[in-house]
Amino acid sequence: MDIENLSKNIKTKLLKNSSINNVEIEDKTYLHLKHTSHEKNKFHIKLIIFSEELKQINKLNSTKKIYKILDEEIKKYLHSIQILIK
Repeated sequence: MDIENLSKNIKTKLLKNSSINNVEIEDKTYLHLKHTSHEKNKFHIKLIIFSEELKQINKLNSTKKIYKILDEEIKKYLHSIQILIK
C-alpha cells in the first residue's frame, strides 16, 4: 500500500467515529529512512485529530481509542505514529 491510499483509509476510518470532526495526516517517513529498524512499505505518520470529545479525556485513553480504530493499519503499515488532539 502506498502512503496516499493508507492516508485515505485512515482518514475514512477515523471520520466514521462520531467523536472525530476532522483529521489531517502528515507523512513523516523521511525521519526514519536511515533507521536500522525501518522497513520498506512501513510509514511514519503524524495525525492531527480535531475532536472535542477526545480533548476531554486523558491522553492515554484517547490514544487507546485511536489505536483500536486503526489496529490493522498499525500492524501492517505503520512504523511510527504521532497523535496530536486539537
